[in-house]
Amino acid sequence: MAILVGKDTRVVVQGITGRDGSFHAKLMKEYGTNVVAGVTPGKGGQKVHGIPVFNTVREAVEKEGANTSCIFVPAAFAADAIMEAADAGVKLIVAITEGIPVQDMVKVVKFVEEKGARLIGPNCPGLITPGEAKVGILPGHIFKRGKVGVISRSGTLTYEIVSHLTAYGLGQTTAIGIGGDPIIGSKFIDLLKMFQEDQETEGVVLVGEIGGTDEQEAALYIEKEFSKPVVAFIAGRTAPKEKRMGHAGAIISGSEGTAEEKIKAFESRGVPVAKEPEEVAKLMKQRLQ
Repeated sequence: MAILVGKDTRVVVQGITGRDGSFHAKLMKEYGTNVVAGVTPGKGGQKVHGIPVFNTVREAVEKEGANTSCIFVPAAFAADAIMEAADAGVKLIVAITEGIPVQDMVKVVKFVEEKGARLIGPNCPGLITPGEAKVGILPGHIFKRGKVGVISRSGTLTYEIVSHLTAYGLGQTTAIGIGGDPIIGSKFIDLLKMFQEDQETEGVVLVGEIGGTDEQEAALYIEKEFSKPVVAFIAGRTAPKEKRMGHAGAIISGSEGTAEEKIKAFESRGVPVAKEPEEVAKLMKQRLQ
């Protein structure tokens, strides 16, 4: 069954006439995703790779039945683009854009929740249900349909770990890159709840990194509420304190954001933590036997 995206997903690409939006709209369409519309204000009436372009998201919803948005709008305008999608009735919004100011995201997250929509990202690679739909920039060829859910704060680590899962014969139900910014839409716990209810998902891989306490909170939730096998990987074991590593949220402040604290939180609650990406696949295969 998978979660969030599938054959019924109808995508509108906000920023489709830009370089990245155009490029990835084409790749999503080639993968088999129903990319039904694009939006760039002032450029309505055009077509990009055969996809009709509208001036507003509301038009894309009304005329093409768009229910999912993928956002490639520049950071200065991305917050408004996310809120426009939510206001137009889009229920799943995937924000690829990086560099959106934190103060903007505080307002955006509250607005999206009030509108009853779900936000993935920002600063994320998107998500994919193998063989059905991909929304974002993930390389579709490394994914294979199977029974393992993936939730990750890191884009490139997602690709590496998924390639190992696939090589070990462990396909994926849905893989989601949630982004590594301090303020994001959907967090580990939000998506673990969905995987718990998904009958096709038999185990879940969590890919975390230094900074914040989301992993510790997820570990506590897993212990109390989650009944399926979980394997984790934490990036940034050797990262120095007070130095941002890649993502805006990947900075150690005090002790709670360290890799050691996160690993301890998982292992003390029965969640094995791989030391290397390839070990994730080995541990998951063992847990599913």
